[in-house]
Amino acid sequence: MSEAQTKESPTTEGAAAETFKFQAETRQVLHLMIHSLYSNREIFLRELVSNASDALDRLRFAAVKDDSVYEGDHDLRIEIEADEEAGTLTVRDNGIGMARDDVKENIGTIARSGTRAFLDRLSGDEKVDAHLIGQFGVGFYSSFIVADRVTVLTRRAGDPVSSGVRWESDGAGEYSLEPVERETHGTEVILHLKEDARDFLSAWTLRSLVSRYSDHIGFPIRMQEEDEDKGSVWQDVNKASALWTLPKSDISDEEYQSFYKYLTHDLDDAMCWAHNKVEGSQSYTTLLYIPGTAPMDLMLQRDERSGLRLYVKRVFIMDAAQQLLPHYLRFVRGVVDSDDLPLNVSRELLQENELSTKIRSAVIRRSLDLIARVAKDDPEKYQSFWGEFGAVIKEGIVEDFANRDRITPLLRFASTRGEGDQQIVDLAGYVERMPEGQEAIYYITAENYRAAAHSPHLEVFRKKGIEVLLMSDRVDEWMMAYFHEFEGKPFKSVAKGDIDLAALGKAEEQSGESEEAGSEAALDAALLERAKQALGERVSEVRSSQRLTDSASCVVLGDQEMALHLQRLLEQAGQEVPDSRPVLELNPSHALVHRLRDEGDEARFTDLALILFDQALLSEGASLEDPAEFVRRVNTLLT
Repeated sequence: MSEAQTKESPTTEGAAAETFKFQAETRQVLHLMIHSLYSNREIFLRELVSNASDALDRLRFAAVKDDSVYEGDHDLRIEIEADEEAGTLTVRDNGIGMARDDVKENIGTIARSGTRAFLDRLSGDEKVDAHLIGQFGVGFYSSFIVADRVTVLTRRAGDPVSSGVRWESDGAGEYSLEPVERETHGTEVILHLKEDARDFLSAWTLRSLVSRYSDHIGFPIRMQEEDEDKGSVWQDVNKASALWTLPKSDISDEEYQSFYKYLTHDLDDAMCWAHNKVEGSQSYTTLLYIPGTAPMDLMLQRDERSGLRLYVKRVFIMDAAQQLLPHYLRFVRGVVDSDDLPLNVSRELLQENELSTKIRSAVIRRSLDLIARVAKDDPEKYQSFWGEFGAVIKEGIVEDFANRDRITPLLRFASTRGEGDQQIVDLAGYVERMPEGQEAIYYITAENYRAAAHSPHLEVFRKKGIEVLLMSDRVDEWMMAYFHEFEGKPFKSVAKGDIDLAALGKAEEQSGESEEAGSEAALDAALLERAKQALGERVSEVRSSQRLTDSASCVVLGDQEMALHLQRLLEQAGQEVPDSRPVLELNPSHALVHRLRDEGDEARFTDLALILFDQALLSEGASLEDPAEFVRRVNTLLT
């Protein structure tokens, strides 16, 4: 650009600057940037360069339909210019640029950028909070980490020269907007650096930051260098070649990781990646990354920033092509570059395109194979991966029946075998450990690990040495409604339906035990009927338990009924929950049940029956209809 183009343009004649206040949430973000993230100051350059790259991508995409948006300037580039005398650092691009309304929406309010979600997830940890900046689209505001004033000059490509916009703020709560004459399209961000940030005017510092964070951006990043013959000239300071287009043998692990951090704004390394090029009747390249850590909103994440970047012949098409990834793999990041998709492909066309369906299948297969390789080669790393993404992977059992055979070996669960350290086990290992006579894979679902591990339903299984899978992710109850067997062994919830304890008896004999679950004979039918009458419509049946060895009571649901803790969650969310009347089982050997049996007073009998029922509900994570009445009954019993 010429000298005239790099200076602030004059205000359009007759137009005055207007001053606006930032929204409250934006002021909070600004305060964070200015006062809290000193140790991560260098991220501002990564964010500004990334924004400039996006603007160039969007211009190139717009030019597919209308080449005139280039305005004769096809040399797409990013320029970084330091002025030590003025104390300013400028990052400019000749990309798509912004109109006045775009500036107000994207910079003035950042309402679309996830500001509220960003603030809700701040932890107070500098490293973690800096990690969130790019993910939530508030990267521009990282400028205020190093600048006490920021000026933006911009004009949308294709708009008149007179429609340029000048935005300026000191980050204190207000910003100004005014129209300017601007010869070139694109955006220029001028940082008026703080005194303690002047080291970012060093050419060596700037080049090292570009090399670290932005080397493989697919556009040239240029800085001025002095030439003996030509004076000051612009020189490329990055490779400016799309990483995924290079042969794998030419890319180092460090370069792969650097590109991952540019792509995702993640400060941590990726766990692993897969780089593949397919040639033949269809040609495309995929570069897929599995992150090392999950974003805080992974279970809720349904916004446009999840998915793969889609390019067609190196032309950027969309930032998050969700059509190329199933929802249960939404944590996978990367790039797909096709030679065969049309350049004007839309999200709707992508959904219906036969080639995109094939690419989607390949992406799923390679992602699952990549994860499986980690599970096989590095179980310790896989345990860490499962802790971050396991609950999401489980969604694939329901959503992707075609790939269930690939997903199932990846599943891991806590079990009674590894209690204490919550060591996870796989289904194949569980089946190998099943004793003779055990025909089902036993499991229990609960609200959390402790609730599952301490459930009274496990008592007889512990006594007999039978392993039970402990499932405590919210998705588990939903998953198990669709997941019926593994290697011919049916799944059986220990908290639902009848348990065939006769089959378990063989395992008991192997372990040298011969006692039945209860030390006394089954309860008298008259007592059970009396308890059923006392509880009324709360239960469908009261029966003598073979499950319990220590607890007084438990509730048992039908095989197809929803777990009580999930019913409670749905009720809290305002969802309609089907009526459910559980079975109450009583332990014949427990002192409270003996007291119930011997109680002659009907009022006290009813109170005892209700206490046993409410205790059983609480053990299952259910909520009581009348907690105060429960407390009254317990107090009466105690006194």
